Amino acid sequence: MYSRLTKAFYFLSIFFFLIAFMFIYSSSPEFVTYELSDRGLPLKQFSKEFFFYLFLGVFVVSNVLLIVPAKLIELQYNLTLKRLFPKGGRFRERMLVWIYSFAGMVNFSTIILVFYLHRITYIEEFQHSSFNFFFYLVPVLFVGWVLGLFYILVQKMKEVKEGQTPSAYMDH
Repeated sequence: MYSRLTKAFYFLSIFFFLIAFMFIYSSSPEFVTYELSDRGLPLKQFSKEFFFYLFLGVFVVSNVLLIVPAKLIELQYNLTLKRLFPKGGRFRERMLVWIYSFAGMVNFSTIILVFYLHRITYIEEFQHSSFNFFFYLVPVLFVGWVLGLFYILVQKMKEVKEGQTPSAYMDH
């Protein structure tokens, strides 16, 4: 059940990224600013095409790296994955939820970064304070998700240590 919700969250994050990215790309000038001087003038810039390919590449690579393991678990690609992640197992469900939600969070973090670049490109008097919340939120979320992964792995290690069989921890 939860893996379906996190898959929906993941696919919505892809949808929102594509909409936001296309909007920002189409409205960007020839050069996108990524650093401002003390006086608020563009200090460092890169071309609109580089911006497009850079963030499209980051988006594709991060999604492939995060979703391939989930697909391997879902398809039970080999015998080891079948033993570690049996169908109906709580650990399998928890790992799939973690992977899809983490991938969705990475996508939303990329959206925030793209909006940040858009904002400093267009505003003469850019104020970082309006983005401070997001700058602190993203690392906190990453740390929270990584701690969640460690919690899931510790729970699995306890089950293995106690010698439970896959049927002993399957949801009924």
